[in-house]
Amino acid sequence: MRKAVGVAALAVAALALPSPAFAADALDGAKLSILWALPFVAILLCIATGPVLYSHLWEHHYDKFSLVIGALVVLPLLISVGPSSAAAIIAHTALLEYMPFILLLLALFTTAGGIYLQGNLHDSVFTNTALLAIGGTMASVVGTTGASMILIRPLIRANDDRKYNAHVVVFFIFIVANIGGALSPLGDPPLFIGFLKGVDFFWTTTNLLSETLFVGGIVLGVFMVLDIYLHRKERAGSIKDPTPDSPLKLHGKINLLLIGVIIAAILMSAYWKPGIVFNVLGTELKLQDLIRDGIFVAVVFASLALTKKQDRKANGFSWGPIREVAILFAAIFTCIVPVMAMLQAGEKGPFAPLLALVTNADGSTNHAAYFWLSGGLSSFLDNAPTYLVFFQLAGGDAQTLMTAKSATLAAISSGAVYMGANTYIGNAPNFMVYAIAKQAGINMPSFFGYMLWSGAVLIPTFLIATFIFFP
Repeated sequence: MRKAVGVAALAVAALALPSPAFAADALDGAKLSILWALPFVAILLCIATGPVLYSHLWEHHYDKFSLVIGALVVLPLLISVGPSSAAAIIAHTALLEYMPFILLLLALFTTAGGIYLQGNLHDSVFTNTALLAIGGTMASVVGTTGASMILIRPLIRANDDRKYNAHVVVFFIFIVANIGGALSPLGDPPLFIGFLKGVDFFWTTTNLLSETLFVGGIVLGVFMVLDIYLHRKERAGSIKDPTPDSPLKLHGKINLLLIGVIIAAILMSAYWKPGIVFNVLGTELKLQDLIRDGIFVAVVFASLALTKKQDRKANGFSWGPIREVAILFAAIFTCIVPVMAMLQAGEKGPFAPLLALVTNADGSTNHAAYFWLSGGLSSFLDNAPTYLVFFQLAGGDAQTLMTAKSATLAAISSGAVYMGANTYIGNAPNFMVYAIAKQAGINMPSFFGYMLWSGAVLIPTFLIATFIFFP
């Protein structure tokens, strides 16, 4: 760790030595060196490679990685603009973006973790297809992580008497852990970031409905055909069912009501505008947003108090995943600050070549490029910061993106959400579902084996969707 701190110190010095390139109250992205983007790239690469290439080291020291990489931005800010300006810059990101983002994830994680579906369904093509369709619908209400954690174990129990069952989990990741979360800010983290940036709550519902039904419908149809084939290939009764059929019983139903409270709180913050603002370190905090975040916290405590411990235990609930997300995203939101400033500078900033990639020769927007670039990066890096990067690249003004540039915002949103399914590391629930399936004894494909599945099923589907929706 001493070597890491030493490297951090050298990098800090390298970033801080040039003349200050900041305004008094904000970063001047046009004057920033591209070196300021390196910490952001570093934290995303660590998240992408850590669980796969050095899992033991990452599992025990991801918090230290996050601290050191975050320091690569914070310390140069302190040196360049002074403590007060640096505090104001970090406070703006922490209070307006990170805090509501992580509190929503915490509330959804806690409530979904208290919903336990007991019992076992009889395995059939209809059962599997119905569970995937239901899960995909649920994903936009309780989040992709919530829907995945509620339904993955019932799906595994329904198929644990089959010789071929890995494909069921693979398509579950495609549909429930990713594609199904595209229709609301609750569904997937990047869309909630869009909401925090000013995108209307129901914008994604109305503007991505056709794309999501099309993409999800094709993937579900491919699954149904494949499942029929594999069912016929298997010999009935060849494997004794370790979990015989039993009636379904839903436990922790109070959490469904609490999820309704979360949705109501978000809608309240979007439509109630009392005009009361509090200033903290130069950051304006609106009363409705503070109440919304307070409701998220209250929901967490209510869920813990009202849910039976055995229901959470049956779900395999633990605080580890949300703790990791909170720490990693603290580093991500810190490291992305100078990146946002450089993107905001547009053609005058160091990311001008990236802007050229998403612009046609006649100056018009290349929607297909936005779809594939945001999606391609979301396949290997976290899709929330990837969405934020391309949101800013497209201008960063929510009102313009929802109206005159609605096709651009649709391309960014759908790319970030859908293509998180391309790899195990594209979206947080992907690897969680993989780990649960492996623990249950399912012979899941390797990292690259999974990419063969996504390459065969998802990439052709996305290509067709590109020609129809993002020409």
